[in-house]
Order: sequence, then C-alpha cells, then structure tokens
Amino acid sequence: MDLDDRIKAFAQLGEFLTQFNSTGCHKLEEVPFNDLFFDAFIEQIQKAENHNAWFSKANILHAIEHWSNQLTYNNIKDWLLKYNFKNTQPAKVAVIMAGNIPLVGFHDVLSVLITGHSVLIKPSSNDEQLLPLLCNYLCSVEPQFKDRIEFTQDRLVDFDRVIATGSDNTARYFEYYFKDKPAVIRKNRNSVAVLSGNETEEQLTALSEDIFRYYGLGCRNVSKLYVPENYDFDSFFKAIYDWHPLIHEHKYANNYDYNKAVYLMSEFDILENGFLMLKKDEAFSSPIATLFYETYSSKSQLKTHLDTFEDKIQCVVADGFDDHEVKFGHTQRPALDTYADGVDTVDFLLKNS
Repeated sequence: MDLDDRIKAFAQLGEFLTQFNSTGCHKLEEVPFNDLFFDAFIEQIQKAENHNAWFSKANILHAIEHWSNQLTYNNIKDWLLKYNFKNTQPAKVAVIMAGNIPLVGFHDVLSVLITGHSVLIKPSSNDEQLLPLLCNYLCSVEPQFKDRIEFTQDRLVDFDRVIATGSDNTARYFEYYFKDKPAVIRKNRNSVAVLSGNETEEQLTALSEDIFRYYGLGCRNVSKLYVPENYDFDSFFKAIYDWHPLIHEHKYANNYDYNKAVYLMSEFDILENGFLMLKKDEAFSSPIATLFYETYSSKSQLKTHLDTFEDKIQCVVADGFDDHEVKFGHTQRPALDTYADGVDTVDFLLKNS
C-alpha cells in the first residue's frame, strides 16, 4: 500500500462522511459499503449522544461534517506535498486521546496512518463510539489497514512512539512515563479573541460560533476576550443571542446556575444576558457558560503579553491583529495542516528515531 493508496482510502472515508451533516443524515446509494455502515453509523451517533451528554447530535454532526470537508483527495494530497516520505521506517505509534469534543483525536490517527505507520489507539471513555466504526470503514476500503489499527483500554505496551493529549497534570505523568520514547505530549490550552470595537455584527455573530460550539469545551474554543478600555458589550450580546437556546439544555444550565451563584456569593462583578456571563479575570480557562475578559490600551503591549503566554494559547481570533490570527468563526474548522499546539505531527512521524 503506497501513499496514493492511503490518500484514496481516506478520501473514500470522506465521501462516506458527506452523508452526515448539519442538515441530517442522508443516504447516497453510490457510496461503497453503505449497506454495512450507514445505519450502523447512525446507531453509533445515537450511542455517543446517549453516553456523553455533552455530545449533542448537532455537535457530533458538526464534527463529522468538518471531516467530510477536509477528507478529499486533493485536500489530502496538497497537505502532504511539502513532506518527504522517502526512507521512513514503519513504526507502531500509540495515540492517547482526549474526549472533550467528538472525534478530537481523529487528526492524530489520520497522521499516523497516512505516514505509513501502525496506530495503537487508547480512546477516551468519553468518546469511544464513533472512531472504531470509521476505522472499520477504512479497513473495508483498504484491507491492508486491518493490521495497522488497534484499539486498547489496557496499559500501553509494545509501541515505538507516542502522541498523548491530556491536562497539565496528566502531561507530567506522560512526560515521565514516556521519557524513553519519541513523544508529542500536549497540555491544557485555550483560545482568545482580540476585539477592536470596530467589528461588524457578522464578525461578532461568527465569534459566537467560536465561543459556544461544543459548549466551549475544545481547546480551540474562545474562552477569553481582550477588549479596548471602556468597551461597550451591547453589540456583542446582541450578536450572540441566537445561541440562547443553550440555557434550556440541562448540563449547560446547571453550570450556568452554579457558576452564577458562586460569582454572586463572592460578590464578583459580572455581566450576563441569561445564558452567558462575562467576568473580568486574568486567567485563560473560563468555566462553562462563562467568558473571561480583560481590557487593553495598546495593541503592541497586548501582543507582548500574549507572546509571554504562548504556551497557554491555542488560537488568537482577531481581524488585523497579527499574522497568525484565526478569522472569526473559524476556530473549530481547522485545516489539515493546522496542528495542535503548533507541533507538526506529520514531521514528527516522518523522522526516523
């Protein structure tokens, strides 16, 4: 199985996924292996939603739709053009996954398999329904993948490299446990937005997608705003109002009520609109249903500040702030060459150790 075979297999998986999107699930007769997998995947989507209350059907379908858009033959081929695949020695790569949003570890599995390695997957118990079926579909398209994909919930043994994602606490354990293996170890990160006060209503509405998609649980979700001094939040609150039905979802509502009670008892000043609270705070990681904010007086000083905390920040959402900014509404739509924590996993996987 050469590189082109692997690309074609993942592109076929992408075609399968086009049947599942934000408008619902629509079977296309021309998609191969649908008799085996279409209804089965609908069942797994339902199981994922039942298993994890944070995995709403809308959010699961959003994640699937994103991957269906990315997994085209041309997209994958263009992504890999800059890499040298010659003389790479096959290895077994352990992938330890987070479970904060649906299919959050799929990019790592894709990267391992597309570079010609085998993958040993340790899924999170919060997100273990969807990926096995997608891997089974991939193996039906290209049977040579069958010997290259393994799932486990046990202690990891017999592997050559590792990609592990977790909290700052688990990262310390990973660093010790995998000290003798080539490793990519990811820690806690959050995303921020820098507002100038001149944003259009469309931009602020797009920002609400960055804030509320997946209930804000992803590292690419905006958890903090930087706003000019004396910023008027009225336009912001108006632009995000379409997300107000979230307050009728019990887990989100419970977090909103709990955090609001804590803030009021602690006599913190907050701004709120009935489904989101804004709290002035220097931290980057805000609780569910809360968005932290700070004010700034100088863009240059703010850039210096954010550079200081570069290892805590996944994305900076802005318009005209710096060269690495993400457009409003695009944080949860990363391209194939967008790597978590800025670490190029394909480059890591192609280097012989």
